[in-house]
Amino acid sequence: MKIIKLFVCILTFLAPLTLLGQGSSSVQMADTFRQGGKIYVVVLVLVIILTGVILFLVRVDRKIFKLEKQIEKK
Repeated sequence: MKIIKLFVCILTFLAPLTLLGQGSSSVQMADTFRQGGKIYVVVLVLVIILTGVILFLVRVDRKIFKLEKQIEKK
């Protein structure tokens, strides 16, 4: 259930970002990345970093949950 809540939370934060991409692009750096095909590398690096952060947070959450259970038993 926590995973579903986390997923919904992430989608809530990322949904406005799709709206920013609707307009015409006037940023020269972004146009250069698109022309050279490097934009996919940038997107891939961002996805890897975000995945790492999310996995780290899930691991920390599980450890905290286990510690809370141990404290309750005492």
